[in-house]
Amino acid sequence: MKFLSEDILVYCKEHSHEDSALLEELIDYTHQTEDVPQMISGSHVGNFLQGLIKMSKAKKILEVGMFTGYSALKMAEVLPKDGVIHTCELMERHVQTASSFFNRSQYKDKIKIFEGEANSTLEQLKIDSYDFVFIDADKQNYCEYYKKSIKLLQPGGIIILDNMLWSGGVINPKDIDSQALADTADYINNDDRVYNFLVPIRDGLMVCIKHE
Repeated sequence: MKFLSEDILVYCKEHSHEDSALLEELIDYTHQTEDVPQMISGSHVGNFLQGLIKMSKAKKILEVGMFTGYSALKMAEVLPKDGVIHTCELMERHVQTASSFFNRSQYKDKIKIFEGEANSTLEQLKIDSYDFVFIDADKQNYCEYYKKSIKLLQPGGIIILDNMLWSGGVINPKDIDSQALADTADYINNDDRVYNFLVPIRDGLMVCIKHE
């Protein structure tokens, strides 16, 4: 399901902040080497993340699900000098790809990769220590990722969850991933710790702001 026509998407991209040459190269490499390259978040989501980071003045970011590194590198571009990103990734191949691009970037020292199961990594991180969280990983664990991330987030911090519309599959869930995402949305919508709203950007972004 496409929520907007290709013409509209192209127009939006042409009238938005452009990706760096390195990010464009990373996108091309991902499409050439990955079986499911559409897992990359892309510039519409990337610019939305950058805008929120700049507006909130976030300094410490947690990412759950790095893939080939586009979103981590995109977010790193707008961090202040003392900003950092901690990003979780299970697949060694993706860690190697992302690392090769990070090492060519001026932001390489801002990004730390935690390789392995994200749920295990999240249990080891410090409570109330992050300003911003981006979740874009395996959908069946989304609710657990959210529950653990909200504890790691400082009051006033922001959590973004990608793919929360799942091409419309969440409206009448017929598979495990769709049901998991629908359950996650219901859980968040009833969580009195956050102010949340779901926007139809790309495949759906749930925005959660932790009450102070």
